[in-house]
Amino acid sequence: MKKIDYIIFSLIGILIVLIGNLCINQWVFASAKVVPKHIVVIDPGHGGRDPGKVGVNGALEKEINLAISLKIRTYLEQSDIEVILTRETDMGLYSESDSNKKRADLNKRARIIRESGADVVVSIHQNSFNQAQYQGAQVFYYSHSEEGKKLAEYIQNEIIRYAKPKTERTPKANDSYFILEQTPCPAVIVECGFLSNWEEAERLNTEEYQDKLAWSISMGIKQYLVSQ
Repeated sequence: MKKIDYIIFSLIGILIVLIGNLCINQWVFASAKVVPKHIVVIDPGHGGRDPGKVGVNGALEKEINLAISLKIRTYLEQSDIEVILTRETDMGLYSESDSNKKRADLNKRARIIRESGADVVVSIHQNSFNQAQYQGAQVFYYSHSEEGKKLAEYIQNEIIRYAKPKTERTPKANDSYFILEQTPCPAVIVECGFLSNWEEAERLNTEEYQDKLAWSISMGIKQYLVSQ
């Protein structure tokens, strides 16, 4: 009889432990589900009929922008960050019937950003100037956004640390860029380098340097998100 009682009590004890573990696992799973993913919009500038800047070596800004953006997406997704690209191929965000395709393109980008619920927006571009000596990546932020400034500083620092451009620049405020002005969350424009400089144009056109820039930008984004 004592042996039977022992077996019964043992089974009851095991059952209590199993039920307890199940409840704990369900609580942990439920808690995990309510933690939202960070959402980042990456905006490769230009595309389609709009090549953007044309490098002194013939490189097209739109192609470099897209290549870097796709690499950024890969790095961010490896950290379980949801990434939305405004374009994933060589296409403009306008209709052929649009009379002002540039304006239509910008409006579509702004709409994608507004509807995305993004925590952060990063627009990728290349710079150019009528004097060939200028080099270096520079991050622009909306002048009325303190959070945008913080994001810009994180990204600029990582570009300097890892990509090591020949000229080290500092983040710069701007109050006229459409995407910065129209974006409700922290947003920056990364001008990755000068296509008007022979040395930098050649470097920007290589997968190795594009990869360094993408890694740097993704690290800056992640550091900003962790700081929030």
